[in-house]
Amino acid sequence: MSTTVGAQRPPRHLENRRPRYRLRRAGVETLCLILGFVLLIWSLVPIYNMVLIALSEHGDVFSGNVWPSNPSLHSFVIVWTQGFWYLDHFWHQFGNSFTVGLATMFLTLLIGSLTSFTIGRLRLRHGWLLTNAALLTYVIPASFLAIPFYRIMQNYGLGNNKWSVIAAMVTFATPYAIFIFQQYGKSIPMELDESARIDGASPLQIYIRIYLPLMAPALVAVGTYALLLAWNEYLYQFLLLSSPDVMTVPVALAQFLNSDESPWNYMMATAIVYALPPIIMYYAFRRYMAAGLTMGGVKG
Repeated sequence: MSTTVGAQRPPRHLENRRPRYRLRRAGVETLCLILGFVLLIWSLVPIYNMVLIALSEHGDVFSGNVWPSNPSLHSFVIVWTQGFWYLDHFWHQFGNSFTVGLATMFLTLLIGSLTSFTIGRLRLRHGWLLTNAALLTYVIPASFLAIPFYRIMQNYGLGNNKWSVIAAMVTFATPYAIFIFQQYGKSIPMELDESARIDGASPLQIYIRIYLPLMAPALVAVGTYALLLAWNEYLYQFLLLSSPDVMTVPVALAQFLNSDESPWNYMMATAIVYALPPIIMYYAFRRYMAAGLTMGGVKG
């Protein structure tokens, strides 16, 4: 019995390594926790300052207090009622942002899904060249293309038009959408398409009734990405939109800085209100986003 127990015990040098391994692992975990805490604080401090300024009165914005002496929702009331002259068109501009975002999302999903369906399911010859050519557009930074886009839109009579921004955003979002859809589409068995063809289904029916429903997680992920891309864009909206009736909120926010004494509390309250829709959307669809962005990479 003792011989058996002794034979099962690990060598002495391995027993000595265990405490050192556990100590090293505990040290690594402690460092990771500290790093995570520092990164969390680093990420939350700007958001905290936005809330702090939005709840402060105009004269207390730069008082240096950790918390406002008299916190108030007055700035949010001003934004809601458009009670400041920079906010005269706020809700109309908020609607412009939704229009640009939703149109960008719809066109990106339509073009990306049709392209990936044609290349992946209809076996388009040399279709990989189209995919690679689309991804190569990311080699040039988007900021470098701002002036050429401005010139093109002016030549086509789309200056100061929301469709010029939509066209630019779709151009930048579509290559990524094609790549994600093509990778995710590899997880859908081709036998489903073949069975549908035997039953007499046309390519359009396969696309609508089979391909799109099975691609739902990827559609949600890419659609959310495209919407947020257009929602947070500033450079192209600043260059292509100039009048208050077609401006989006990011461009209108920049006008606050044109004043001799900028109303920072109103500006931060406007930014918080504008940030609420993408936050709600992210937490509503985060499960589908994770599935859509990782499924293709796992099964591809």
